[in-house]
Amino acid sequence: MPFHLLAAAGHLLRAAGREVADLVLPPACPVCRVRLGSPAGLCADCWRKVRFLERPWCERLGTPLPLDLGPGILSAAAVADPPIYARARSAVSYEGPVPDLVQALKYGDRTDLAPMLGAWMARAAHELVADADLLVPVPLHWTRLARRRFNQAAILSREVGRLTGLPVATDILVRARRTPPQVGLGRDGRIRNMHGAFVVPTARIATLAGRRPILVDDVLTTGATLEAAARTLLAAGAAAVDVLTLARVVAPR
Repeated sequence: MPFHLLAAAGHLLRAAGREVADLVLPPACPVCRVRLGSPAGLCADCWRKVRFLERPWCERLGTPLPLDLGPGILSAAAVADPPIYARARSAVSYEGPVPDLVQALKYGDRTDLAPMLGAWMARAAHELVADADLLVPVPLHWTRLARRRFNQAAILSREVGRLTGLPVATDILVRARRTPPQVGLGRDGRIRNMHGAFVVPTARIATLAGRRPILVDDVLTTGATLEAAARTLLAAGAAAVDVLTLARVVAPR
């Protein structure tokens, strides 16, 4: 059986298993496992610990600012080292229960969390959506995809697309080189690690030309992966690239 059919069959079996478990066991918070009245969402205590990102923020990086100084304000980081992408927006700060949610989605087969997380992202993306043509998830290398069985960025993209009406293109950006894990690397190491990692297939260049995609991923840390992916899209003819992630690392308040 082809790999994509095996992956789909595995996903369906896991989903069916969760549905059976929901019938036998009471629904629980995906973070702390306290019992819930419905199978979706977080408990009240975990919900209060989620830090949603709101204005005022840097117009370029989407990082929160301590004071509202009016529209178009840039942070010192955006001025000193502007990214190649036009704008970045993230739904929540990578703190509190959010790392547990990301880990559950990526490594715990908790794809049932995607509708909730995708809704958070769609809310954060409303400014980007107005100017965008399509959503492009950051791809996994095929070997990593085979081991994980799904790409969390693609799953989140489909949820955002469902809520915003933007089409999702999973074949425009390809992971051409398997890169070592980014965990533990500083910004310079991550940039070197991602060099040459992505390509746009020749057959898809015409589709991308002159259009404005939103790159979608789960977490923005140093931005090296998204910078490399955005650079590849721009080199292939994209007019501009925005970035949307579920979470981003934010300096403590």
